[in-house]
Amino acid sequence: MKTELATTRARRPARAEGQGLRLGEAAYQEIKRKIVSNEFAPNYQLTEGRLAELLGMSRTPVHEALVRLEKEGLIENIPRHGMRVLPISAHEMLEIYQVLTALESAAIELIVRRPDAADAVASLRKEIDAMDRASEAQDMAAWAAADARFHRKFFELCGNGHLMQIGLASREQVDRARMLTLPMRDTTIRSNQAHRELVRLMERGDAELAALSHKKHRERVTVELTEILRRFQGIGL
Repeated sequence: MKTELATTRARRPARAEGQGLRLGEAAYQEIKRKIVSNEFAPNYQLTEGRLAELLGMSRTPVHEALVRLEKEGLIENIPRHGMRVLPISAHEMLEIYQVLTALESAAIELIVRRPDAADAVASLRKEIDAMDRASEAQDMAAWAAADARFHRKFFELCGNGHLMQIGLASREQVDRARMLTLPMRDTTIRSNQAHRELVRLMERGDAELAALSHKKHRERVTVELTEILRRFQGIGL
């Protein structure tokens, strides 16, 4: 009996620690989601206690989440004032887009060279169809969701686990800027056309030309989005 009791007592801290880790991860994921989606917009500020109340958690997992998010450059922790969501720098976005363009181009080449490339490209085409429908309905939220899925699939379908991990992590900051600037962008039709041209080249099996076509499209979009950010940086973007 004593042995069983001792074993039970020994297990309790492990369970509590495990629960704490899960809560910390849950707090991290939810706060990050709100930042990336711009529900917590640039310069949004909230005390740690109020954030814990909002998430229905104690302050400990929330504090752990905020430490992680500060290291990732999404927020700053201000003593006695909680967290502040950092503005999106046009220069930082330019650098991230440059890296992401290279990663996506590499992923595209890998997809084209896969034995099951036809299935992968068909999956990409479905997202372009969804973008076309959203553009026709002038539903920018639906278009942005389909566009995000399209770009994520480059990494999910490339067959290189390391490239996928790095690429998807880079996309989080880009998605944040893209959602913020979406109402100020030109028509989405041009992007849809560029996506279709990319898929056509991938179907043709021309890996290098497909990567080059995508690179040119991303460079154009990079100029457009960073210019919007630069234009509005003075008012907190």
